[in-house]
Amino acid sequence: MSELLFYGIREAIPGPRWRQLFQATWPGYRAWYLREGEHARPGLARARRLLSRHMPELVPTWERLARLAGDDIAARMLTLYDPPRFLPGCSQAAFGGPDPMLVRNYDYHPGLCERVVYSSAFTGRRVIGSGDCLWGLLDGMNDAGLAVSLTSGGRHGAGAGFGIPLVVRYLLETTATVQEAVGALSRVPVSMAYNLTLLDRRSGAATVFVRPGAAPELFSHRAAANHRGTAPDDPAHARSLRSAERQHALFDLLEQRPDPATAVAAFLRPPLYNTAYTRGFGTMYTAAYRPALGVVDYVWPHSRWQRHFDSPDATHTAVYLNGRQASP
Repeated sequence: MSELLFYGIREAIPGPRWRQLFQATWPGYRAWYLREGEHARPGLARARRLLSRHMPELVPTWERLARLAGDDIAARMLTLYDPPRFLPGCSQAAFGGPDPMLVRNYDYHPGLCERVVYSSAFTGRRVIGSGDCLWGLLDGMNDAGLAVSLTSGGRHGAGAGFGIPLVVRYLLETTATVQEAVGALSRVPVSMAYNLTLLDRRSGAATVFVRPGAAPELFSHRAAANHRGTAPDDPAHARSLRSAERQHALFDLLEQRPDPATAVAAFLRPPLYNTAYTRGFGTMYTAAYRPALGVVDYVWPHSRWQRHFDSPDATHTAVYLNGRQASP
């Protein structure tokens, strides 16, 4: 494999830096969004109406993004209502204590990873996280001390609802605690099944399983891989991703109550660390959110990149060689 450059962007409201991101990535996103044909996606009026109904706090930012994009198809895609399927792997766990920490591995295909860490204040609240779909988030943290991360939920079906990266953005823009985030999830329909692991600065934590057409399911466990709860609904799919094995490893790690360095190090080793990049199941990064401190460390086996809400624009190069990662 080759070097991949990760971008750190600090932009309070979408402007020139977001426009550059859009111009660089829109051809790929447009092909993804229309891969089943334009008529498979909702019209602009309907998508806007549903965004206004379920996530009204995001509408002013969406309107700004749509103006910056200057493209009706982009405006439709940016609502992330009824998007094409999105199935990352991933492992995640919430560690308690006076310095709580949410750690996750993002496992996906290198060519489909946006590789942007975006620090913003779209609605006035500062939010930092790993970008996806141009303004959604795969994982992130806000200045109120809430951290959120997603994994796929092990079910292949899709339904009417929003793409999960925008739901993560919504939680971080509008809620401050695990309890508030769980309440918000009951109001927002999702397009596919996912696990969301939540952590706040008071060490409150939970994992929520969401799927189309059903109420969220709240679990007390602090770790998730790629199946619902602790027993996979689809054992064959779970085996293909070693999902139960990874979750058990996370449970064992949580029982040890490790210090932050030891916890992060475990995510850099099998079974949590994966190298099947060609089939979309390689660890692109490890992110460790520490909401009490307001910092996130992006970690690879031989390099580390720390970001916080006020970090200036910067880049970091990760090198992927022979199925393993190394720093240059």
